[in-house]
Amino acid sequence: MTIADRQPRIPRVSSFEPVRRAVVVGAGTMGAGIAAHLANCGVSVTLLDRVAEGEDRSALARKGIARQLAVGGFMTPAFADRVTPGTVDDDLGACADADWIIEAVFEDPAIKHDLYRRLDGVRRPGTLVSSNTSGIPVHELVDGHSDDFARDFTITHFFNPPRTMELLEVVAGTATSAAARRRVTAVADCQLGKTVLDTPDTPGFIANRLGSHWMAVAALEAFRRGLDVETADAVMSRPFGIPRTGVFGLFDLVGINLVPLLWPVLQNALPATDACHRYDLGTDRVFTHLLANGLIGRQGPGGFHRRRNEVGEKVQEVLDLESLAYRPVRTVDDPAATAGDLAGVLATDSAAARWAEEVFVEVLDYACAIAPEVAEDVEAIDDGMRLGYAWAKGPFALADTVGAGVLAERFTATGREVPLLLQRAVEAGGFYPAADSVLGTDGSVRYRRRVEGVVTVAEARRKNGVLAENPSAELVDLGDGVACLALRTKMNTCDLGVVEMVERATELGTAGAFRALVIGSDHPRAFSAGADLATFVRLLDAGDADALRGFARRGQQAFQALRNAAFPVVAAARGFALGGGNELMLTADRVVAHAELKAGFPERTVGLIPCWGGVTQSLARAAAAGADDPAADAFWVTSSCEVTPSAWQAGEWHLLRGTDEVVASARRVLAEAKAVALELAASGEKAPAPGPLPLHDPASGALDAGWADASETDRAIVGGLAAMLTGGAAGETTTEDDLLAREIDVALDLLPRPANTERVRHLLATNRPLAN
Repeated sequence: MTIADRQPRIPRVSSFEPVRRAVVVGAGTMGAGIAAHLANCGVSVTLLDRVAEGEDRSALARKGIARQLAVGGFMTPAFADRVTPGTVDDDLGACADADWIIEAVFEDPAIKHDLYRRLDGVRRPGTLVSSNTSGIPVHELVDGHSDDFARDFTITHFFNPPRTMELLEVVAGTATSAAARRRVTAVADCQLGKTVLDTPDTPGFIANRLGSHWMAVAALEAFRRGLDVETADAVMSRPFGIPRTGVFGLFDLVGINLVPLLWPVLQNALPATDACHRYDLGTDRVFTHLLANGLIGRQGPGGFHRRRNEVGEKVQEVLDLESLAYRPVRTVDDPAATAGDLAGVLATDSAAARWAEEVFVEVLDYACAIAPEVAEDVEAIDDGMRLGYAWAKGPFALADTVGAGVLAERFTATGREVPLLLQRAVEAGGFYPAADSVLGTDGSVRYRRRVEGVVTVAEARRKNGVLAENPSAELVDLGDGVACLALRTKMNTCDLGVVEMVERATELGTAGAFRALVIGSDHPRAFSAGADLATFVRLLDAGDADALRGFARRGQQAFQALRNAAFPVVAAARGFALGGGNELMLTADRVVAHAELKAGFPERTVGLIPCWGGVTQSLARAAAAGADDPAADAFWVTSSCEVTPSAWQAGEWHLLRGTDEVVASARRVLAEAKAVALELAASGEKAPAPGPLPLHDPASGALDAGWADASETDRAIVGGLAAMLTGGAAGETTTEDDLLAREIDVALDLLPRPANTERVRHLLATNRPLAN
């Protein structure tokens, strides 16, 4: 059984009844996306929609599945087989066997109520029922339905796309049973991998209430002040820790057609005193123009941005906010765009900086005003913006980077009344006065919420201490005799300091300082993005061939020694595991991987081959998995520069073994890795050492035969790999030590070549590969 045939591991700390069968009603973007993600997590799904015209009555649901295959809603295409298309008229009986029924139909209460009456006639009592509505309150949705229905009903507000957006807002009504609330929260967290915000039944919930206000304020203030699209997006992005789409790019991404669907719902539901009424997108001339002309963003011919083909080239254009005509993109010259952070923006004297300050102050003011209504502490609101709108920090955490006192002075200087919650933050020393405390929305300081079963390096460090550390990495005591090797370089790249800490971990573990080792960190995006290329360049510049070989060999030996250590090693892998980072992951006896793991060997793009055991481990694992031609598999994985779209594909590429585990929740990877480490320590289990490694039979064709038309640089790289992995005759094998030595020889033959060195330097300078 391949790893793609398996289901994600339910966290060991959980004690709930998982969902095995689900019905999703509504096969639009959200409904089909929810169905796809349920399938990703091992659930058998029936996806229902209206009866289509023509012979295929289930065509609308089938189209929804096909759309998710096209846009990557499924982690692997095989998971689409877990979704069965159907219609409400023909297949509503599937609800009788479902553990969870999710409604994702059009935001029309009449349509929803009619569906609910039909559902209540076929579902089993106790079956979870939820709506994906983004704004209709629970009490309105359950009004007129049975008590049993109301007890089992919640709102489960997914964000788009459901596969990758971590946030899920759960809204329970006054009649919702505690059991239903607990189960839907546990399923969302432990089975679907979501971070759940327990949200009150208020308009817009948390994320959209504040996020939509931010978008409206940013857009309308930009119009009022005469800013252009490029400047606004450049300033309201990196300096604020907001994705590079900025605000106008975000309107294009989510769809400008949502403006008349979402904003009026919020305005109608909120009192006239709410600040949202001061920022009405529906009456604005720019949005009116865009909607009248079908310019809805990326799903249409354009929006605030558009890409146009001209004589075979793609031309980037933006909407001129005065003439409402498209024009070429201009270079942004406002100094606020290059400010490193919010403090830098506030210290800049420019039109864009004053706009950005006005937007942030208004958003913080609104966040303070609504906080007691929507959350118990400010962290929940920050989580909503961080996970729902991809901000690096929510508004309160962002405010702390500048200082609550500084912002209070800004409020006063601009004639604004300082919000009570901001005053309390000034008195407390910030919205997060200490690492373990947070400001409640009532103004009190309280301990930050802990989620059962979640382990972090930061908390373990505070609680248990550090066994060893240097600037690049640390060895943290996770408790129970388990240590954690945590990298702390940029994107957790492997420099000499990391290699030294790998060596130190092996020494301490061998001496009995701990029973088992986990490799992982709190970094949300990277297990390790690879070897530190700057170290290679520095050694190349010094012209010290011996030092270059020494660094490469030292890293390889350190990784091999850790792999052969007597104590168990478990990798807690989430985010990117690339190049040397992938090789670090492959030192482990067992991997606990987040389902969205992105692993691969991109070394060819920097003129190299894997030389810290990557080629050797790829061959050994392919052979152990029974591949027909293990060397051919290893050649493809190490030469293609492909990166796995998910952990399931990593299994198909032999980067994960059948004994490795995949979990849906990124924040639970470290805890699960610790649990596996303890199990291995108790059993004494270690991954078997590689036996004879089968080489490629040259009689079956050259491994690099398909590279004849590649550049000379690429041909040299893949030729080196092919020669390493090819024997002299059928059945020839090599040893682990021999292949490791070949890795070093080939890598150090390639890297000093001018074209290869140019690739390394180009990537360091531009963060983009060079195809020379």
